[in-house]
Amino acid sequence: MRVLPGLLLLLPLASPFVQAELIDDVNDRGELRIALEGDMRPFGFTESGRLTGFEVELGEQLARELDVQASFVPTDAADLLQGVESGKYDVALNHMAMTAELRKRYDFSEPYGYASAQWLAHKEAPPTQIPFAMQENSLAVTQDASGAPTVTLAIPFQKGNPAFQASLDKALQRLKADGRLAALSQKWFGMDATQPPQQ
Repeated sequence: MRVLPGLLLLLPLASPFVQAELIDDVNDRGELRIALEGDMRPFGFTESGRLTGFEVELGEQLARELDVQASFVPTDAADLLQGVESGKYDVALNHMAMTAELRKRYDFSEPYGYASAQWLAHKEAPPTQIPFAMQENSLAVTQDASGAPTVTLAIPFQKGNPAFQASLDKALQRLKADGRLAALSQKWFGMDATQPPQQ
């Protein structure tokens, strides 16, 4: 059977498995779409009509490192991860615990913080108001020297985007290396929560 050379060139375009990398989409748009709930101090909240907080400033700095604009999309917990999975958002930056369960469905950046479960949940908050990161059945928990459980915070995004993961991790590494991430943590939490607890 004779196959025309031009037809061979078109075959890869017809394949349902050909998919653009997330980093290409982000660069083409010139923006990083960041989903967050936006109602949890000091992570992300609205003050004087604008979003602010630790994760908002972190998202702005990450976007700058990727040479794009940060586009924040406040949403609710039900839409947050589904939106990332469907491609509606590029990432969720919402004090997400990197759990074994979530790692089956999403890829994650390297950690950007470590938080005590007791520290994340306000003492007077009923269980329904505990931050989204703490509502999973299987947390990535370590035990620090004081005995308080600690969760690993990282940024989830769609699986199968290794170039995006490498770019995001390199951006985080630069923020860690020059002290900007630790300075953000000190500003919003009064402590450096960017390092794992000492064993």
